[in-house]
Amino acid sequence: MEKIITKSASETKDFGRACGQACRGGEIFYLSGDLGAGKTTFLQGLAKGLGVSGPVNSPTFNILKIYKTKKGSVVKNFCHIDAYRLSGAKDLEALGIKEIIAAQDTVTAVEWAEKVKSVFPKSAVKIKAKHISDAEREFVVLDKK
Repeated sequence: MEKIITKSASETKDFGRACGQACRGGEIFYLSGDLGAGKTTFLQGLAKGLGVSGPVNSPTFNILKIYKTKKGSVVKNFCHIDAYRLSGAKDLEALGIKEIIAAQDTVTAVEWAEKVKSVFPKSAVKIKAKHISDAEREFVVLDKK
């Protein structure tokens, strides 16, 4: 278990960027935390670390967005899922999640993952985000669900 405290949105993005740069493909990030805890900000940094260009926003209404990463990278896709509006894992399975998370050239990150946790393998990196103050966020990183 590792605990990281960020003191600004910029630091939260930097933390995410460092995680993205360390990815080799096939990683799954399982994020939980209340509204405003920093999940989307972290994932914006993760996407940048993977080489995604352009804006990355939470796909609350779309549920799932797939972004292409920079050319020449082993990781070709970043799949960003927001399970906030889902009632359970079956909703996500209908979108083809099993194929997405099996792809070794894809990094997958799920906000509100606790709603659909049965879909993900035990190897998923679990991150609990917590709002501490207007600027500060706490991230607790676990290696297994």
